[in-house]
Amino acid sequence: MDFKLSDEQRLIRKAARDFSFKELAPNAREWEEKHHFSREVFEMMGDLDFTGLYVPEEYDGTNVGRLTAALVFEELAKGCYATAVYLTVHNMVTNLICQYGTEEQKERWVKPLARGEKLGAYSLTEAEAGSDAAALSTSAVRKNGGYVVNGTKLYVTSGGVADVYAVMVRTSDAHKSKGISTLIVEKGTPGFAFGPHEAKMGLNASPTTELHFNNCFVPEENILGAEGLGFNFAMTALNGGRINIGACSVGLAQQAFDYALAYAHKRQQFGKPIVSFQALQFMFADMATEIDAARLMVYRAASLMDEGEDCMMEAAMGKRLATDVAMRVTTDAVQILGGYGYMKSYPVEMYMRFAKIGQIFEGTNQIQRVVIAREITKYKGRKRPDSY
Repeated sequence: MDFKLSDEQRLIRKAARDFSFKELAPNAREWEEKHHFSREVFEMMGDLDFTGLYVPEEYDGTNVGRLTAALVFEELAKGCYATAVYLTVHNMVTNLICQYGTEEQKERWVKPLARGEKLGAYSLTEAEAGSDAAALSTSAVRKNGGYVVNGTKLYVTSGGVADVYAVMVRTSDAHKSKGISTLIVEKGTPGFAFGPHEAKMGLNASPTTELHFNNCFVPEENILGAEGLGFNFAMTALNGGRINIGACSVGLAQQAFDYALAYAHKRQQFGKPIVSFQALQFMFADMATEIDAARLMVYRAASLMDEGEDCMMEAAMGKRLATDVAMRVTTDAVQILGGYGYMKSYPVEMYMRFAKIGQIFEGTNQIQRVVIAREITKYKGRKRPDSY
């Protein structure tokens, strides 16, 4: 595969990079410590056309594709990982409604989402339905031309600040995934409330809350697709989400690497810069190699998705590798800075805390291994169809 970027892709990447280092990087620490979500920054990203990356122009998006979007998320994550993450979720929801919604739903939700006028959130996880997502129990019972929803959802990115929620609910007693549907629920709907912001080890500029449904009536025109299709929608969305999180994690790892390398050139010990010591040079060599490998794997998965290929295995591989690499690289960056690396006056400890969540959300890395193994073994030893 040739990942030589087009002139347009280079311009979009530069716009994301400039925005990241001008608007995100100087504020990331303060937002993290104050648990501050910046709506203004989200609207600015809308002005830059980053909020409708997969949406056709007729619905006010740019439809730049998965690879170009990965470039955007990678650059934004260098400035503020939390901001990049919630933007990936927003784009996932916007694309979900655009892909499976009716014309009325696209007019009502996709256009303002794509313009950055409304923020989207995605809700699948429950207390007893994490990795086993099909075990969800939040119910939606048909009544009076709509659905009465009851239950609680967990760990919702942008919970409380988002305007439009794609919520996976159980609409029938059919076995597990066959009874799951997707409802679009708007903030302010009676019976729809939010829990407090979760206290997390990182990613605090991206609010995470529970969603509470107490006899919440959702009109039938808010169902996405048809009853029973929600689990398929959720898995399709997560496939792209894994590529996005992989891209964010590559950006985070690159930022940690760059910071540690600059520090190692300045830090003097035993009369010379510590970058001159072979032990650290080998660390940097491994870090650079693994970042580049992860980047290429994420780009490959994104390119396959752009081409309409089945990329479930490649997306899982990219997400698994990129997030594990981000964890190793940020940990090594702390080690290279030594005592300074452990202090909040330097950013690498924050990078390390950010990196950990990448191994957990959009499917834990253990689940990614399940996906990869399933894709490998289903061919029973035959050569996997070669699509690249």
